[in-house]
Amino acid sequence: MTTHSIQSINREEILSQLRDLLPELTKRYEVSKIGIFGSVARNEATEESDIDIVVYMEPNMFKRFHLKKELEECFGRDVDVIRYWYGMNKFLKARIDREAVYA
Repeated sequence: MTTHSIQSINREEILSQLRDLLPELTKRYEVSKIGIFGSVARNEATEESDIDIVVYMEPNMFKRFHLKKELEECFGRDVDVIRYWYGMNKFLKARIDREAVYA
């Protein structure tokens, strides 16, 4: 995987990389859908911003932990991986529904 400097990364680069990674992430972590939300999705990210990633996958903390570490290595910055599911916090779910851009 390619690691980008924090300064060079943008929304379209992240989405492109996620599209490229999706087949492998599906195999390893059973991710059926992946996208971004938050400041990166809104094109408001700064050098200090993390990447908020939403995933559709079965509940498995072990797999989600390893997915997070792999994505942090890939993007060279902190990543928050949020699993989208029916019982999640309604405010977070509404924010994801409003902002998410999927790979």
